[in-house]
Amino acid sequence: MVPLSVAGQRAALDAGQIDAAIVRLPLAGPDDDVHVIRLYDEVPVVVAAVDASLMAAEELTADDLAGEVLIVAADDVYDGLELPTEPAKFAQPSSAEDAIEIAATGVGIVVVPMSIARAHHRRDVDFRPLVGAPDSTVALAWLRDRDAEDVQHLAGITRGRGARSSR
Repeated sequence: MVPLSVAGQRAALDAGQIDAAIVRLPLAGPDDDVHVIRLYDEVPVVVAAVDASLMAAEELTADDLAGEVLIVAADDVYDGLELPTEPAKFAQPSSAEDAIEIAATGVGIVVVPMSIARAHHRRDVDFRPLVGAPDSTVALAWLRDRDAEDVQHLAGITRGRGARSSR
């Protein structure tokens, strides 16, 4: 297992550094040289300081975020998400983890898929679903020319097939 950034996932496949990857779609580059199995869609959430007024709601909409400072990490999953927020006036953090650490201070919010919010959860932040924002699709991907038996076995597992299952 090798962790990949969203920006580096296609390059890792193309360079042969990995046989297959759990990726976020869309995957950069041409689609015809990659096998992709969609696994699931992930809900976007707003991460903010635990005492932020936004955290009083059960879920949030884009309108709820009007005027908030949006902290966008360099490895942002939601490229081009149009929200009525203000841009941060400080250096862009390199990762979602760093962005969430900044949000914990109360200077802004971060929008990430729920699994990323959970992975970097801290006692000083909380998150709420962002209703109406696009989901982030997670998929298994591998290059067609690296279609080995072990990769096919992994693909079968993701589809719920076991060693004794028929194709």
